[in-house]
Amino acid sequence: MEEDEESVNLTQRHSCGFSHTCSYSQPSIYCSAHSNLDRISQLTLYQNVSGTLFGSAISMNSAESAMSTRSVHSCSSGDSLTARSIEPRISSDKYDQIKDDEARRGCRSNSHYVETRSLCFRDGQCTIDFVLVWDEHNEEAITYKSVEMRRIFEENLEHEGLKLEYEKPEPNGLNFIKIHAPIEVLRRYAEILKLRMPMKNVAGFRPSETSTNIIVKEVNSFFRRLLSKFDVNQTIFPTMKHQFTAVYSRDKEYLFDSDIPEFFSPGTRSRIVHFILDRTTYTEDKENDFAFGIDRLIAENAYVAAYPLHDGDPYKLDCMRSLLYTEWASVKKCLHRQPLDYVKDYFGIKIGLYFAWLGFYTQMLIPASIVGLLCFLYSWLTLYSNKPSEDICSGNLSLKMCPLCDKLCDYWDLKDTCFHARVTYLFDNSATVFFAVFMSFWATMFLELWKRYSAEITHRWDLTRFDIKEEHPRPQYLARLAHVKKQRTHVITDASEPHLSFWKMKLPAIIFSSSVVLLLIELLRTQTEFDDSLTLKIYLLQFVNYYASIFYIAFFKGKFVGYPSKYIRFFTLRQEECGPGGCLLELSIQLIIIMIGKQTLNTVLEMVFPLFYKWLNTVKVHVGREKDRNKEKSMSRINLQWVKDYKLVEWGPRSLFREYLEMVLQYGFVTIFVAAFPLAPFFALINNIFEMRFDAKKLLIMFRRPVGQRVRDIGVWFRILDVISKLSVITNGFIIAFTSNFIPRLVYMKAYSNSSSLEGFLENSLSKFNTSHFNQDYSPQIQNDTEPIKICWYPDYREAESGDYKHTIMYWHILAARLAFVVVFENIVALVMILVRWCIPNMSQTLQDQIRREAYITNEIIIKQETLRVCGPCRTGENISQSNSNTVTMQRLDRVMQKSLSNAELDLEIHGSPVGAPGVHYTGTDGSM
Repeated sequence: MEEDEESVNLTQRHSCGFSHTCSYSQPSIYCSAHSNLDRISQLTLYQNVSGTLFGSAISMNSAESAMSTRSVHSCSSGDSLTARSIEPRISSDKYDQIKDDEARRGCRSNSHYVETRSLCFRDGQCTIDFVLVWDEHNEEAITYKSVEMRRIFEENLEHEGLKLEYEKPEPNGLNFIKIHAPIEVLRRYAEILKLRMPMKNVAGFRPSETSTNIIVKEVNSFFRRLLSKFDVNQTIFPTMKHQFTAVYSRDKEYLFDSDIPEFFSPGTRSRIVHFILDRTTYTEDKENDFAFGIDRLIAENAYVAAYPLHDGDPYKLDCMRSLLYTEWASVKKCLHRQPLDYVKDYFGIKIGLYFAWLGFYTQMLIPASIVGLLCFLYSWLTLYSNKPSEDICSGNLSLKMCPLCDKLCDYWDLKDTCFHARVTYLFDNSATVFFAVFMSFWATMFLELWKRYSAEITHRWDLTRFDIKEEHPRPQYLARLAHVKKQRTHVITDASEPHLSFWKMKLPAIIFSSSVVLLLIELLRTQTEFDDSLTLKIYLLQFVNYYASIFYIAFFKGKFVGYPSKYIRFFTLRQEECGPGGCLLELSIQLIIIMIGKQTLNTVLEMVFPLFYKWLNTVKVHVGREKDRNKEKSMSRINLQWVKDYKLVEWGPRSLFREYLEMVLQYGFVTIFVAAFPLAPFFALINNIFEMRFDAKKLLIMFRRPVGQRVRDIGVWFRILDVISKLSVITNGFIIAFTSNFIPRLVYMKAYSNSSSLEGFLENSLSKFNTSHFNQDYSPQIQNDTEPIKICWYPDYREAESGDYKHTIMYWHILAARLAFVVVFENIVALVMILVRWCIPNMSQTLQDQIRREAYITNEIIIKQETLRVCGPCRTGENISQSNSNTVTMQRLDRVMQKSLSNAELDLEIHGSPVGAPGVHYTGTDGSM
């Protein structure tokens, strides 16, 4: 028996495609794939371990009998031998014997081995790229249907070339299945997915500077030295070397640097495995078009989880996860820049772009916060010089105001609103108007600078030539169109796909989906299109949910009330009026509650809920271990990486949506209603500084590692932000014109005041009402011992002398001024926004030249590698003269790489006379020839 086990262990060392070792000391766990063995002669024996026979799972009622039957495959020199069910049952002693044998082979310290071996198969060679989990204590998981689905699904995974390794069932009923993608599978699917992989380096190439962020580049040296203290620590996170990439092809393997260990990074490996899991079928019924994908199996409770592994413990400095946790997610580093390149490598491009956008948005809030604080400071300094509020507080005007409700409310003194009047002035003054104009320009600058910064990120992360149309169709999309017989070649991928009739299929689906809003029956081809459509629909619902009350207070409350003798009523009830401080004060209070209280509460809940769900998973993992016979060994298995990661919360496909939604809603409050609360950008800045680190902490210690997704930009969120920015110009114009008292004060000063001041403005803005004109059904109940009130006042511009309470001429002057202000305000802001967009191109000329230069160099590298491959063996001294054209090409390539050519010079180099060629003089940027 021991000899058989040694034979299995020996052959497993070659089961990964090539002989390689798993390194545990590096920040990221990579498994290199080097071997001198010929592919045909590789020994790929692989042993699957199972607890019970599949047949016994049908006849036995115990949960232990639910494990599926596996097979042992042996392939040597092209011959294959398949043997099923070599051992009907493998006892717990057998599992312990396997683990003891592993410890003897490579473990000096048991605790260290438990940590390191949990990142690889038991052979210590094959990395764990994905983990599947099913629960034998779940009644649905042990039914014949679920067992059969798992059996077929796992067999199909093996047919795709994936390696599966089974762990002993845990005392809590959890069964873990580890998946490894051999190098051949990675190469095949890298070609299918059209992944861009690093090419071999060319000697003498010096990468040029890629940073074109004008926010950083154009500050003076003093601020640059000041900000350098908050830069990424280059010792901990060294700048990543720029590499040329090309779409991977197995036919052109010689172009790629496939010998480096990180050629297929852990993120790429998990993405390829997830792509396979999403498209693998789990039934033999050919008529069932939707019987595929790990998500449906989890929904059917055949599995409970599927996830890639984190690369180690976040609290031990031996992996990239711990490095990011201590140097990026720490609140102590909240003022430092983010190591975005490393975040992208660990979590994928989609999450990396989110943190890049969040960091840029937070950075842009700094000038908005400073201007908002200055405007608020101006309000404080001029608080006691505001004539209307001082008239109220001084008591010079002893005015009785009309009741605020029918019957039950009494008359009240205007001086009682002294505090409200002064608080209202803090948010309703000339500085607020200036700040609203400034924020409209700021919103435009933010979007334009983000597009510019995004272009830099896109180039740095090699997304410039990525097109979402290159994405493979969603499997759900293909399944729904399986009945469509008409096929059409896709214009980009050149693959045959079902052809949809626009009038018969697309248009009805779009109309019905739009009417139902959330019922996504749209025939969306790619996952990006599907996510964007779902994001837009959910955001529209959330927009109404979050902004409806704010819009009501700003534009409708108190606007259609009437006057005391003729209030506009709805079912005999008066329309709601604004409070003593006016509607703008109520709007400001709402924004204060949202920007301070609600943001703080959301931040706390964002941390508490994942902790709670993590605790539930931890309880599930620990169930049954106290009663286990070998408690010490059972408890040590808790430290295995796949068990620790199972305790974490699942990162679903919509998890990033919640993070974007929170920030975009905040952006709406900062821009749409900023005229009512100038401190909104400041509180948004404080929140985002901590939000960025809390989100990082959640991802690293509370959630399972996400599967990376390749995207070009932040998707539909940018279009939403653009619409919000345009909407903010309209709303701020109307808030200033119709909600605040800025226009009435301005009209009074310019047209009605003798001294061009606000002297007498308060009384002028109020109208008299003869209390005898009250409708007896709604008149206030006055006590007998109270002196009757003959005249009361209410805020409006109406004539009381005639008794018909018509609007005064001043009302019409103010209305005309308000409409004129809206038109002028919006047109001026719109013109400036157009000017800003014209002045700030989406991509700098330097970056455009660099992209064109790199595209040219990439093509030349391919030509050079092709030449070396064909003519390499025969390029002796006497044969070099036979390849003059190739030599000229290489010389031209060297000139392009060695010098920073301008756009015109690059065109001349490619299409005309070579720059720097014999007879052509080239003057460098420093004036040297």
